[in-house]
Amino acid sequence: MIHINWKKTLIILLDILLAVYLGFSMTSFNRPDESKKMCTKVNISIADENTYGFLSAQEIKNILENKHLYPLAKPLNTMNPRDIEDVLRSSSFVSTAQCYKTQDGQVNILVTQRLPIVRIKSIHGDDYYVDDQGGIMASQKYTSDLIIATGYISKDFARTSLACLTEILMANEFWKNQIVQINVMPDMGIELVPRVGDHIVFIGYLPQSKDREERDRLIKEFVNKKLERLEKFYRYGLSVAGWNRYHYISLEFDNQIICKKNVREFPIPEPPKPVQTDSTQVKKPEQTDDEHVAPQPSSTPETQESPENNNKKQV
Repeated sequence: MIHINWKKTLIILLDILLAVYLGFSMTSFNRPDESKKMCTKVNISIADENTYGFLSAQEIKNILENKHLYPLAKPLNTMNPRDIEDVLRSSSFVSTAQCYKTQDGQVNILVTQRLPIVRIKSIHGDDYYVDDQGGIMASQKYTSDLIIATGYISKDFARTSLACLTEILMANEFWKNQIVQINVMPDMGIELVPRVGDHIVFIGYLPQSKDREERDRLIKEFVNKKLERLEKFYRYGLSVAGWNRYHYISLEFDNQIICKKNVREFPIPEPPKPVQTDSTQVKKPEQTDDEHVAPQPSSTPETQESPENNNKKQV
């Protein structure tokens, strides 16, 4: 028969109850009464604020005030961090938002911005940004460091093809500073407008595919090939001929670059006017059988540049 020591069991049970009571009491006394505690300070931190400059602490404050969610001088128990996070995430310039309150009455708000890579100003009147994830961002501010894309641009083409093209340009330090504008022609041909040089560069038509990874790979190969040829032409052609010599440079076809001369900078000389002879001038005697005129050596005429005829450069 099992003998139970009730006295010892009772002592152990009382020790457990006492430990639970002490723990509960300490927690209750240390926990601040949020019904009486007010928010004394709001700390707003924005990642890369100086780099991108799309958001500021004042704008975050304005967004929350418009929704009556700015917590300063309000009871902490009336503030829901989740509501603040949801409102901030709904902004077109916010990527992530985190909010929490501290025991000393402060509220911390941490925000990361979406990264716009190109501004779209289509011929249809649309004006918006596209971020590095292919998302559409409403146009509210202008950042001079961004490439501007103009012309016949749909939102689908902007999110898929132009975003990929812009990322390739932005990844290279030289093209990031050299290309300031992308223009989409009515037939979807792509023109690049450089910062240096009075010319426009036509690179052709971006490859298309229903599969995103395949499309991005094809565009990357296509654009890198065109830019490599253009860089060689800049290095060995325009650096010698002059950056303003041509007003249009086409890279559409492989193994050649077609250029059109800039007539404003390099006008075509007018042909010399024929000399009018005086009717009273003594005529030169005709050649006799005894005289022989040596034939003039033939020479190959130089190719003349004109705005009507394209000049082809082999690269």
